[in-house]
Amino acid sequence: MSEPEIIAAYPDLEAEDVREAIRYAAEAVRERELPFAASG
Repeated sequence: MSEPEIIAAYPDLEAEDVREAIRYAAEAVRERELPFAASG
């Protein structure tokens, strides 16, 4: 969903709320370690 779609679906949110949630999610994913599966 785009930022305008999210705000339309959740009118209590403001644009900065959406951007902050995206920053938080990006940081959470960046810090997460995933196991490496070797192919072969």
